[in-house]
Amino acid sequence: MPAPAPPCARIDLASPEGRARLDALRATLVSQGDVVSPAGRQKTIDVFGEPLTPRQVVERICADVAGRGLDALLQYTRAIDGVAIPPEGLFVPPEALAAAHAAVEPGFLESVRRIRERVRTFQEALLHRDVAVPLPGGGQLRQRYLPLDRVGVCVPGGAAAYPSTLLMTVVPAQVAGVGEIVVVAPPTRFGSENRHVLATCHELGVSRVARCGGAQAVAALAHGLPATAGHPGLPPVDMIVGPGNLFVALAKRLVFGTVAIDSIAGPSEIVIVADGAGNPEYIAADMLAQAEHSPGSAILLTPSTALADSVAGALVRRLGVLERHDLTRDSLERFCAIVVTADDAEAARLADELAPEHLSIDTADPEATLARIRHAGAAFLGPWSPVAAGDYAAGPSHVLPTGGTARFAAGLSANDFLRGGSVIRLGRDDLAAIAADIATLADTEGLTAHRRSVEARIPRA
Repeated sequence: MPAPAPPCARIDLASPEGRARLDALRATLVSQGDVVSPAGRQKTIDVFGEPLTPRQVVERICADVAGRGLDALLQYTRAIDGVAIPPEGLFVPPEALAAAHAAVEPGFLESVRRIRERVRTFQEALLHRDVAVPLPGGGQLRQRYLPLDRVGVCVPGGAAAYPSTLLMTVVPAQVAGVGEIVVVAPPTRFGSENRHVLATCHELGVSRVARCGGAQAVAALAHGLPATAGHPGLPPVDMIVGPGNLFVALAKRLVFGTVAIDSIAGPSEIVIVADGAGNPEYIAADMLAQAEHSPGSAILLTPSTALADSVAGALVRRLGVLERHDLTRDSLERFCAIVVTADDAEAARLADELAPEHLSIDTADPEATLARIRHAGAAFLGPWSPVAAGDYAAGPSHVLPTGGTARFAAGLSANDFLRGGSVIRLGRDDLAAIAADIATLADTEGLTAHRRSVEARIPRA
């Protein structure tokens, strides 16, 4: 019987079509917001009576929730999630949070506590501090940082439960000092009905958990819900963070400007840069971990044909024992590649060009390789730094830029929940020292009232 075919495409950049194949793969990693499964298309027709695009679906849902509030939110929750929630049942009761906390395994809570402390320690270390610059005339220039008042956290609940998302979003917000955190999760067995998700909320001190998800939950967070009989209402939040499906991403894009958002995330991704010193078993395991997200992308860049062959074989062996075998194989076939480069420099250059969410470096000198690569959401150096460590426990948030946006975006941190503002307190001598420069620019711009506002205090000699 012949050996199973490798599920991951092999691309040789030395061949004429190699670069074109890599570019085609790269293009699939950035969601354009128009691709949806047949089941999703049918759901759209069932709910709206016509075949709307995902963007049209999101625009209609968000406008409806903004206009009709709770009635629209509950209507879409019933139509899309198949769960009828009464107005008084939107928020998970405190006793249900406490009951979930009491019901989960003690070992799970111990892990949550240890991870929380690691995340907190890292986030506190990088937190912006107020800065004060004294002036010669007795005045002072300051930059002060104040936390946002209210933040919404989206927790997915479709194919798996994600207590890790709570740790990686709620803890940084708490370190920043955010006053109120509202969690939204769809009313599914992986969302707001999941005891591990609810137990983690309770452990972290989050008491407002809404049983809703999707674009309708994003709209409710952005626009708020008026209080009604039996429902306490929901004030609008200042920022929405957390992952979600295509409809959540499009809704976050739509409400950006009304509120802040963390990012518009696409499929999870990893780019691995390795040389002949790389461990093929570790590399294959990391590629499968990303493909398991389904969709999830994994690209290996290496000049070593021997390593490329070994990784291809390891993928076949390891794929066969995975619980999510079929979904993972589908991701590997659609979004993954083993790319053979001319040399180490070309591998690093391509990684920098791809600007991946996760950059894994398994070379003889990972630090030297990293020095060649500027753009990545998070870098994982050496054989003992799997991406799973960053996903779950290392300390930095796993909410990272995807689809090449690491060229200009960064991962979520406590600083994203702060707003900076300058404070200017000048003494008379400080104002006098800059009065002539103010007058020059004010006259140049034709804004003479600006100049006169200074001259009222410091008359011209």
